[in-house]
Amino acid sequence: MAKYKIAWMPGDGIGRDVLDATKIVLDALNFDAEYIPAEIGWECWEKYKNPLPDKTVEILKECKCAMFGAITSKPNVPGYRSPIVRMRQMFDLYQNLRPIKAYEGNPNNYRDGIDMVIFRENTEDLYAGIEFAPPLPEEFKKLIKDKKIPDDAGISCRMISRTGSERIIRAAFEYAKKKGRKKVTVVHKANVIRVTDGIFLEAANKIAKEYPNIKLEDANVDAVTMWLIKNPLDFDVVVTTNMFGDIISDEAAQLVGGMGFASSGNIGDKFAVFEPTHGSAPKYAGQYKVNPIAAILAAKLMFDWLGEEETANAIEQAVAEVVKEGKVRTYDMKGTNTTLEVGKAIAEKVANKVAKMP
Repeated sequence: MAKYKIAWMPGDGIGRDVLDATKIVLDALNFDAEYIPAEIGWECWEKYKNPLPDKTVEILKECKCAMFGAITSKPNVPGYRSPIVRMRQMFDLYQNLRPIKAYEGNPNNYRDGIDMVIFRENTEDLYAGIEFAPPLPEEFKKLIKDKKIPDDAGISCRMISRTGSERIIRAAFEYAKKKGRKKVTVVHKANVIRVTDGIFLEAANKIAKEYPNIKLEDANVDAVTMWLIKNPLDFDVVVTTNMFGDIISDEAAQLVGGMGFASSGNIGDKFAVFEPTHGSAPKYAGQYKVNPIAAILAAKLMFDWLGEEETANAIEQAVAEVVKEGKVRTYDMKGTNTTLEVGKAIAEKVANKVAKMP
C-alpha cells in the first residue's frame, strides 16, 4: 500500500496540460504515492449537471490531499457554482497559501529579490454565497430600513467571523515563526467596512500579542495595491480576507512572472488541495504551450504540507535551476519550448537530486 493516496484532478482546458507536466516531475521522485484520478469542472457540469460529482467527493474523502489543475467557470449559468469554492467550504480549507517569489533569471521578474507569502482567508467573505436578487425580500428590507436601497438592487452579504479571522491570522503568524520571517502585514479596509474588517483587524491585534518576536503592521487594501508596485521588497508575510486576498495575490503574481509562477494551497486542519492559480485558458487546451511551473510549485507546496521537506526542496531547487539556466522556456518567458519539455527539464534535475539523497 502506498504511503499516500492523492486525488488527481486535472479539470478543464490547460489543467490537463500542466498536470501532465507535473506528473513527469513526480514520477522522477520515485515517491511512494498513489495518484487517484477524479473528475471536476465544466465538462462535469455538461455531463452530470454537477461540476463536483459525488464520486469525486467520495475520492477526496479517501485521500490525504489532492492536486488540482484548472476549471472553466462561466458566469450567469443557472445552478452552476464553482467547484473549487465548494471544495474549500465542504472540507473547511480555510487557508489559501500563495507564495510570491522571484526566481533568478526569470526575464519577467518585476524586481529581483521579491519573496513574500500571502495568506488569504478561504471560506468566508463574499465567497460565502449569501446573496439576494431583486426584488429583495421584505424581511431583508425591514432589517435595513434606515438605508435607501433601489428597488432594482441586488445584495451580496460579506460574512467575516472572529473565529475565521483568528484562525487564518494565527496560521500566518505560525508560518512566519516556523520559517523565520520577521513581519506580518494585515490587509483590510476597516476605515470603511467598519464591522467586518474591524473584526479582522481586532483579531490581528489579539493574535499578534502571542508572537512578540514578529512585527505586526496593518495597511488599507488600496494602499497595499500601490505599495506592491512601488516597493514589493517591504512585504514578507501578508494576511487578508478572501476577496482582498484574491485580488492582491494575482497582482503580486505578476511581479514574479505572472500566473505561470503562481501556485497555491487550499489548506485545512485535515485535508488540502493544491493548484496553480491560473484559469483553464480553453484556447490553449491540448496544445501543451503554457507554463507548467505554477502547477509544479503547487506540488512542492503539497510535499511541504505532507512533511516531506527534502522532496519539496528538491522540486523548488530544480525549478530555480531551470529558470536560471534559461535553456528551456515556454512562450510567456520568451521561449519556444512546450509544457512537457519544461516538465522533463525539471524532472531531470529532480531525479539527480533524489539520487543524492541519503
